[in-house]
Amino acid sequence: MTETNEPTGNPSADAPKAPLVLERARSSRSSCKACKKPIQKDKFRLGVLIEGPFGPGYLWHHLSCAARRRFDDVVQAYDEAPKLFDPELPPLNELKQNLEVEEKKKAKKKEAPYVERAKTGRSKCRVCDQLIAEGDWRVIVLRNVEFYNQTRSGPINVHPRCVRAALDAPDSATPKEGFVQAMRDNSGLADADLANALAAIGALS
Repeated sequence: MTETNEPTGNPSADAPKAPLVLERARSSRSSCKACKKPIQKDKFRLGVLIEGPFGPGYLWHHLSCAARRRFDDVVQAYDEAPKLFDPELPPLNELKQNLEVEEKKKAKKKEAPYVERAKTGRSKCRVCDQLIAEGDWRVIVLRNVEFYNQTRSGPINVHPRCVRAALDAPDSATPKEGFVQAMRDNSGLADADLANALAAIGALS
């Protein structure tokens, strides 16, 4: 469970909360927003202030995870917390290496929409909720998700036959216009394979 309201040492409950908090975890109850794993007591963590359904609170991250996902926030937290002098606090240049590793991983990732052969039979189509068989075509498109009054887009897997329904859905973040060209640009498939996949998708209108 992601903890957003664990005390951070403010002397007054009414005092405004800092937008970023860099500290050692006061317990093992919080979970990292990035990797979903618990943040162990006394491990360094970064808290990002949000306005949640029950008022303002923090989304916590392992410091190493925060460096990979939101390095600018880490730099700001270091600048704004000079009193946190701790010989075990890792230097920024060391954390930046985590960012560079993450950027290399992102560079290898494909951008939606694209199509590929399913590597296993465990993924489900988010339209019909049926499994996508190993070796079958799997189309990845974007869907909008509401999160704490913010709208973000994330990838979903769909059968080729379900692509039209996915693109017509109110929460679709992948436009029909330019879809075929985007598939050509992003999928990295031979022409014959791409033509086969597009035929399985069929007409979008």
